Amino acid sequence: MLNCWGIHTKKSVAALIATMMLAVSGGTAMAAEKDTPIKNVIILIPDGMANDATALARWYKGSSLTLDSMASGMVRTHSADAPIADSAPAGTAFATGYKSHTGYVGVLPDEATMPGQQPITAGDAKKPVASILEASKLAGKSTGIIATSEIMHATPADFTAHYPDRKNYDALSMQQAYNGVDVVLGGGGKFLETAERKDGQDLIAQIKDQGYDFVTTPEGLKNSTSSKLWGSFAPEALAYDLDRDASKEPSLAEMTSKAIDILSKNDKGFFLMVEGSKVDWAAHANDPTGIISDVLSFDDAVKVALDYAKQNQNTVVVAVTDHGNGGLTIGSSNTTSNYDKTPLASFIDPLKKAKLTGEGLETKLNADRSNIKDVLSAYFGITDLTDEEVKTIKEAKEGSMNYAVGPIISKRANIGWTTGGHTGGDVVLYTYAPNGDRPSGVIDNTDVNKYMTRVLGLNLDTVSKQLFVPAKTAFEAKGAKFTADTKVITVTKGSNKLELPVYKNVATLNGKHSTLNGVVVFNGVDYFVPQQAIDLIQ
Repeated sequence: MLNCWGIHTKKSVAALIATMMLAVSGGTAMAAEKDTPIKNVIILIPDGMANDATALARWYKGSSLTLDSMASGMVRTHSADAPIADSAPAGTAFATGYKSHTGYVGVLPDEATMPGQQPITAGDAKKPVASILEASKLAGKSTGIIATSEIMHATPADFTAHYPDRKNYDALSMQQAYNGVDVVLGGGGKFLETAERKDGQDLIAQIKDQGYDFVTTPEGLKNSTSSKLWGSFAPEALAYDLDRDASKEPSLAEMTSKAIDILSKNDKGFFLMVEGSKVDWAAHANDPTGIISDVLSFDDAVKVALDYAKQNQNTVVVAVTDHGNGGLTIGSSNTTSNYDKTPLASFIDPLKKAKLTGEGLETKLNADRSNIKDVLSAYFGITDLTDEEVKTIKEAKEGSMNYAVGPIISKRANIGWTTGGHTGGDVVLYTYAPNGDRPSGVIDNTDVNKYMTRVLGLNLDTVSKQLFVPAKTAFEAKGAKFTADTKVITVTKGSNKLELPVYKNVATLNGKHSTLNGVVVFNGVDYFVPQQAIDLIQ
């Protein structure tokens, strides 16, 4: 059966049986097949997780993944103008329902050249569009984002900010701090500090002024009783789970559990996005140990979400990657002639010997890297390094050790790779819905957004019109004078003076401050403000 979005759905077996029983009884009872009202959506994104990554993690674990029970379809991952997507437009598709261009966060593309894509309407290039998180917030729901990367990295930013350059951490993080998100958990602490920001802002102080409990340790996370929580557990990204010091960084599952605990207190429901960010990073490095580490950590977080949803019975859970990465294969050129005779142990045993990822391994090497063979033997179980492999490790740039040792362990584990970049194949869609309303078949990444907004009863186009009004045109239509720079919009009309700091949700009219229901956005060309700001000028 097709729903209103053209997505195949299916009723649960129990609901279909109840429907038939109702028909036999003459329909005198309440319709048992009536959909369960959905209040909450949790989307979990294992960035860059190719299909063979889950198979490899399953063999390594020795049992099924939580994800396995949720598989319901496949998703096309291309962006507006390329068959292989960058994380920024891929996440934008999930967040907004619109495809975009490489590097673009929460804004429309400037061109749409892939087959089936409609041309961009004149004047709409790079225009911000509302995310499902922002629409959920306006509907009175609580909202949260979690990532093991910096929180202002592409995917979490896609749901909470708008700018056509994912590298502009100042603009993205400022919007995140002022966009009214209730729970923010992840890394990137140094990018909130004055010394690391080109705008000179002390964003940690501003976050605290916003009313957040700002925590930096697992103990702080556990003990917080605030309804507004910002957890920043590393200067940049968090560690791979295999390398993680549990006294310094929480697991993805722990962050997910805490977020659900806080957000679920809202009777109107919640929206939560959880990203296992570094599956992607390990795939770029062709590092199977890093991939297994964080696929299994991600799967633990999925279990937390799924357990809650099954108990709660009004929560939809979606798990889907934004794109493949690395071209990982279980089997390599080593197994060309004996693939069907190669035992499982030859793939898994070399990986099981690794006690750290390549990233963690770097911390065990001494300053001149003269202990390479000892370290690889102790932590990777590799005792037959070639001179060329020793040279590769010795010359690896700081922070890139997984790029050096990933291929080394891959060779011994018969793991193949086709690229160090993203791939364009379809990915698996995993879903749970208490009423059986689940997408199936092969759908588009934008359909994932349409499914989530449908079950929550949200209209993102309406929200976009509320939150992103072209400021200059709208204010001048009211007879006001409009001036702006990259820091503040100033609007004057008669004796009234309105100031709107860029990337914040603050309005100051004649010296009196008020809070807007969205942030002011500058996309590098034009300024966009909530309709609420326009209405302040009469």
